[in-house]
Amino acid sequence: MGFVTTKDGVEIFYKDWGPRDAQVIFFHHGWPLSADDWDAQMLFFLDHGFRVVAHDRRGHGRSSQVWEGHDMDHYADDVAAVVDNLGVRGAVHVGHSTGGGEVVRYIARHPEDRVAKAVLVSAVPPLMVKTEANPDGTPKEVFDNFQAQVAANRAKFYHDIPAGPFYGYNRLPSEASEAVILNWWRQGMMGSAKAHYDGIVAFSQTDFTADLRGITVPVLVVHGDDDQVVPYKDSGPLSAKLVQNGTLKTYKDAPHGIPTTHAGELNADILAFVQDRH
Repeated sequence: MGFVTTKDGVEIFYKDWGPRDAQVIFFHHGWPLSADDWDAQMLFFLDHGFRVVAHDRRGHGRSSQVWEGHDMDHYADDVAAVVDNLGVRGAVHVGHSTGGGEVVRYIARHPEDRVAKAVLVSAVPPLMVKTEANPDGTPKEVFDNFQAQVAANRAKFYHDIPAGPFYGYNRLPSEASEAVILNWWRQGMMGSAKAHYDGIVAFSQTDFTADLRGITVPVLVVHGDDDQVVPYKDSGPLSAKLVQNGTLKTYKDAPHGIPTTHAGELNADILAFVQDRH
C-alpha cells in the first residue's frame, strides 16, 4: 500500500497486492466508497494468482481531500498516475458504478495504455441524467436531491442508501445485513463531503457515449435488472452495444451492489472473462 502524487499535487492512496510478474486486475470503486469495497474480489483474484490493484478516488477514502478536480477527466488522469507509478500498463480494468465511468474515460483519455480488457459492473455509462437525447434517463431533480441530502445530513443519507436501494434491502424477501450497511457508511464517511457533492454531478451528467464507441478491447458489462440506483434499461444494455466488442451479462433481480450481494457469481464471471483467449 502507498500513495502516488499527481501532477496537481493530490495524494492518491492505492493497494497493490500479488506477484510483480502476474496479470494485473485494476479495480475502480463506486461513489462515495473506497478501494475497500473490492475486498471480496481482490482476495479472490489474489488467491488465483493475479496481481490486484485498487485506489481511493481523489477526495474518497484515504486520498487527499482536495476541494477541486472532482470530474471524470481528473479521475482518469489520477488512474494514469497510479498506472505509471506502478508500471502496470495492459491491465484488466474493472469498474463498479462511478468506477465504471472512470474506466471508460481512462481508456478513452489514455490510449497509450493498451488496456487488455474492461469490466463494467452496474456502471453509470452511457449517461444517467435525463435529457432530450436521453429520454429514459433519471430526472436531474433526483441528483439535485442527492446533493441536498449530502449537504444537510451526510451521515444519515449514507446509512439510508445501503439500508435501502443500494443492496436491494428494500425488496422482499431480502434480509438486510447491518454489518454491510455499516461498512458502506464507514467508507463513505471517510471521504470528503465536497468531493462527494461534486461527484454526484460527475457520475450523473457525464456523457460517455463517444468514449464507449471508441473502445475496441473486449468489454464485459454486468448489470442487475433490478438496479434501483443505475437503472438497467438506460445503462448496461446500451453500453454493451456501443463498445465494439461488448458482452452483456444480466443478473436477474439483482440490485446495484453486485460486488457484495453477488460476489461469488461476479468473481466467477470476471475470472472466466479474463481467462477467455478469444
